[in-house]
This record gives sequence, structure tokens and C-alpha cells, in this order.
Amino acid sequence: MTDRPRLSIGLPVHNGEEYLAESLEALLGQTYEDFELVVSDNASTDATQDICRRYAEKDSRIRYLRLPRNVGAAPNHNYVFTRCRGELFKWASHDDLYARTLLERCVAALDEHPDVVLAHADQAVIDEQGRVKVPYAYTLATDSPRAPVRFRSMLFEPGGDDFYGVLRADVLRRVKPHDSYHHADRTFVAEIGLHGRFHQVPELLYFRRDHPTRAERANPSKRSRCVNLDPRRAGPLHPTPRLLAEYVGGFVSAIRRAPLSSADRRACYLALAEWAASRARPGAGERVEDRTPVDPELLAVSVDALVAGREGRRT
Repeated sequence: MTDRPRLSIGLPVHNGEEYLAESLEALLGQTYEDFELVVSDNASTDATQDICRRYAEKDSRIRYLRLPRNVGAAPNHNYVFTRCRGELFKWASHDDLYARTLLERCVAALDEHPDVVLAHADQAVIDEQGRVKVPYAYTLATDSPRAPVRFRSMLFEPGGDDFYGVLRADVLRRVKPHDSYHHADRTFVAEIGLHGRFHQVPELLYFRRDHPTRAERANPSKRSRCVNLDPRRAGPLHPTPRLLAEYVGGFVSAIRRAPLSSADRRACYLALAEWAASRARPGAGERVEDRTPVDPELLAVSVDALVAGREGRRT
């Protein structure tokens, strides 16, 4: 490995002691090894610091950073990216799991397709114990060579978890940093998609854990989720209507900033207007976790067989 790793993984965390060690094991056990793992601890008050320091002592690829106060999830995500050095970048969640070949397959896809700006893999929702709950199909047209087609699909189709794909760091530096209004992750990924197409590896390699303390479940209201993203969102200056208006405005500004032709820009604005008029349609708020499994046989997939650090566990 060179002094400057090719891939950087940024792992922002706040009070993640319950699942953090499992996620670190899964990342450190990847078949692709040319990476640094930068952990940004957002002033955790549990055992997160002890876990991180213990793993950093064992593996030199880990750099542990600790913030003196809780700045919120969105600023912490942005901060950890600024401390990474690789030409490729991936955010990792402290509670998710990753099959051993996830990084290898995503990096290979980026190498094979120079016009691809983000690579990710098929995924499933898992429960607290790591059992598959909902494997789901990726239905977005993010592999289209046409930016308006990619953008439209990200508006109208329930998303995957492209936010956690492997990205080209230079593209990430050209988009606006992750914000903290309602669904800011969607506008953020949509702007990335306006810079180039995505590639979806057709293998079940990413496992998003759904549990009672996950941020979106621990913060059921729009406002509480936004305050979790950034504590500065608390208070009367950030009512729900403002958070929703910023959400729509995030798409508008993403279109305005993107390197598009005049025709493509107009097509994106038209798609956005159609989407805004359709938000009352049934199913518009569907959660991935609530879907019927695409293939019930995938419920029998053994996460323990695919993820490093889980050898010998019983499902």
C-alpha cells in the first residue's frame, strides 16, 4: 500500500457503541485493502471512543478523529470527507454491514467505466441481529447516459442507498456539501447524478441495518430529523414549511449548478415541476423498509457467510 491510499472511507459516528465494532470488522475485512478508514467521532458520550481507539491500535489504516462538541450528522459527514486523501471516497455508517467484496467490486466498476461517477451494489435491510428483512430491487435509471433521465428517476423512484456508494472524490468536491433540511440526502445524491452516471453491481453486498435507535426511527418528525442533522435547526427560525421549501429549492439549485446543456437543464426543471405536482399521489412516502420483498428466497441469505467478522455466528 502507498502512503496515499487510493480509496478513503469516511465513517461519521455519534454514540454508536452498539454496532460500531461489527461495522469496523466488516470494513477491515474487505478483499480490497488499499484504503484508509477515517472515523470522525461526533462528541460521543458512550463507549464509541474506546472502541475506535482499540481498533486504531490494531490496524494502521484507521485514523480516529474526535470533535469536542456535537455538530450534527450533516456537518460531521462533510468534515470527515475534508480529512480524507484518496482519489475515491465512500461514506460508511457505523451500524451497517458490508460483504467482503463490496469495495473490490465497486472500485473495479469505476475502473472499467471512466464515465461512471458512483458505484454501489444491491442491498437489503437487516434487523438488529443481522438477519435479512427486506431485499429490494434497484429500479432507478441512474445508469442512463442522459442527465435528465437520471434526474427524473431519482425524483420519482424510491431510492437505493447511493449516498453510501463509492464515489470519485473530485466529483464530490464539485457539488454542494450535504445540507440539513428535510431529505437533504436526496438532493445531494441527485446533484451527484447530474455530473455523471452510476453503476449498480448486481450482487447483494450491502446491508442497511434497521433498528430502533437508527437516526430516522429515533427522530420520527421532520423537524427532529433535521435537528439531528444539525442542532442549529432547532428553534422557531426553522419551521417545517421552511425545511420543505429548502428541500425543493435544493433540487432547483442542483440543476442550476450542474454542468448541463440548456436543453438538459430545461428537461430537469420540467421533471421537477411534474414531481412537485405529484407529491399527493398514493405511495409517495413509501419507505424501503415497508416494501414486500422482491424475492422471498433472498430472506434466506446468510449475512454471516458474506460479512467479515461474523464467522461462526448462528442465524
